[in-house]
Amino acid sequence: MPEFEPTPSVEVDAVPALMAAGAQLLDVREQYEWDAGHAPDARLIPMSEFQERASTLSQDIQWLVICQSGVRSDRVTQYLLLEGYDAVNVAGGMNAWQAAGFDVVPARA
Repeated sequence: MPEFEPTPSVEVDAVPALMAAGAQLLDVREQYEWDAGHAPDARLIPMSEFQERASTLSQDIQWLVICQSGVRSDRVTQYLLLEGYDAVNVAGGMNAWQAAGFDVVPARA
């Protein structure tokens, strides 16, 4: 039986330093989730549109993939890695982001 390799991930506390070094935060939640509040400087490509829009991503940077809890972002990270991108899953997603006290762009009024 082949060995299972877990998806590379980073703890949310590491995200600001990685972004300062040039990584980009990629939010794969749906538009209504994004509208309810998202991380500053994140880019949105909902998982439901991802295969059609993945080619718009640069392969020259690291992508920090985030969703609400880390499940969808894990799947998207696996896809990106198979396509040759440098990508890691943000463990715990936006739940961990908010629990860590990081800034959130508030919901639209």
